[in-house]
Amino acid sequence: MSATLPRPPDQRTGHGDTFSVWAPERDRVRLRLDGEDHPMARDERGWWHVRVPGAPPQADYGFLLDDDTEPLPDPRSLRQPHGVHGLSRRYDHSAFPWSDAGWTGRALPGSIIYELHVGTFTAEGTFDAASAHLDHLVGLGVDLVEVMPVNAFDGPYGWGYDGVLWGAVHEPYGGPDGLKRFVDACHARGLGVILDVVYNHLGPSGAYLPRYGPYFSGENAWGPSLNLDGPGSDEVRRYVIDNALGWLRDFHLDGLRLDAVHALVDRRAADLLTELTAEVDALAVGLRRPLSLIAESDLNDPAMVTPREAGGIGMTAQWCDDLHHALHAALTGEEQGYYADFAAPGVLATTLRQAFFHAGTWSSFRGRSHGAPVDTRRTPASRFVAYLQNHDQVGNRAAGDRLSPGTDPGLLACGAAILLCSPYTPMLFMGEEWAASTPWRFFASFPDPELADAVRRGRRREFAAHGWGEAQVPDPIDPATRSASVLRWEERDAEPHRWMLRLYRDLIALRRSRPELADPRLDRFTVRADPAARTLVLHRGDLRVVCNLGTRPATVVLDRPAGRVLLASAHPGLNGAEARVPGRAFAVLET
Repeated sequence: MSATLPRPPDQRTGHGDTFSVWAPERDRVRLRLDGEDHPMARDERGWWHVRVPGAPPQADYGFLLDDDTEPLPDPRSLRQPHGVHGLSRRYDHSAFPWSDAGWTGRALPGSIIYELHVGTFTAEGTFDAASAHLDHLVGLGVDLVEVMPVNAFDGPYGWGYDGVLWGAVHEPYGGPDGLKRFVDACHARGLGVILDVVYNHLGPSGAYLPRYGPYFSGENAWGPSLNLDGPGSDEVRRYVIDNALGWLRDFHLDGLRLDAVHALVDRRAADLLTELTAEVDALAVGLRRPLSLIAESDLNDPAMVTPREAGGIGMTAQWCDDLHHALHAALTGEEQGYYADFAAPGVLATTLRQAFFHAGTWSSFRGRSHGAPVDTRRTPASRFVAYLQNHDQVGNRAAGDRLSPGTDPGLLACGAAILLCSPYTPMLFMGEEWAASTPWRFFASFPDPELADAVRRGRRREFAAHGWGEAQVPDPIDPATRSASVLRWEERDAEPHRWMLRLYRDLIALRRSRPELADPRLDRFTVRADPAARTLVLHRGDLRVVCNLGTRPATVVLDRPAGRVLLASAHPGLNGAEARVPGRAFAVLET
């Protein structure tokens, strides 16, 4: 297995005097260090090495391939102070003054995740500015902060999925020390940190990896596809695994969210994801704290979260878009595109019971059957991350519109109750907790005008295929598009935002105080629905979560008499086993 391959000399500490780079198809490689060139020697595996005694620990450097006159950044760069086209800078991980020696980690089961984008979480768009709002997250009651990609990409602002140097922290956010300060501050408050990482493609600007070697082979929806099973793929796989382990070990992260793993083409008997879970599990044992891997997968394949010991891939969890689509369709009535299959009566209840709605069933959007069923007797619901909103489902709408501006607050409250009282692992998208009025749009800031125009045209063309007119698509390169997406923190103190924030806090506090609300056993989870009346009842131990998504009051017959109301968005009338619930309202009842 590639895990047994020889590794290059360790430059993680920044103290060594040997530089190494993998460039198996090049005839000559030179190191440029502080303006001076040093010839490198090739070994039998295509690695080039050179020893430079007394190399400064923070020197700028790059590599010249064959007869190049301009150096390229290091594929394993830890810092890019001059941007993705500039020289790399040596970085000493051991120099950072961590204060989290007592941190024992945060396991995913039982936790609530909060997804945020550093560049729009605050107007400043930095790690340090984000840290100033961590007490809000603690007061909200979340456990894990999931940070969208922070590896280096071209331009100051962007979503982060156009990264090209996977180990270097985006300098405008604060660079590697900025990320470490953020993680340290989170741990000081009891918050774990998950980082979104992208291994399925490179961004369009600064993508120099293919110059070095066979890192890519074939194509996927975003461009070249990672070479995981062709010639040279041993080192490519090692590159990915070393990168993942480096984030967890050197930046003290508590987990990784792996972007679009369905785009990774790997025909080996021992696939990359299974190998990665094994290495991360081994690292967790050595570090003596839990480490989580969360996959974004479009496959609806239960093997993704089935333990390796049972023949699965062994991911800790995966995002579950079917749950989102069912909730979104029920709350908004939308039925275009991939929402078509989720708009029928009863779909929400079915999906809540089994995680995947498409479980070997027909998908009209795909024009084929899709997915496989989850074994609800053996697979805990905590292995599926559920959400009302996330960066994709908001940002990939033409105007980046959230649920809050166009959805009745009562329905939003019902959605929050279903999410936070379900057996799944809940995830909130930044600002959702106060029904933020700001959109969250697609934006980029590529300096190259031709590339910027190509992105602009491509975005409009993409949305035109989904029925949105060109005028509805904000210019992704206009700085105002990013500015409009920045959260307005002052909203929290004004109605109706304050009411929604209080409701989210109360729901999370209730989930924490009543363990049955977080019970992940799907075979003990009952959902009863009346599609005609648009009512839904979740059975959670002795609790009943009654939701009326209709506009009129509805009488819901329970399986046993209700005692007291623990929490409600509008107070119900109780009469034995009957609950009279106002329209667009929920109530959590103790029976």
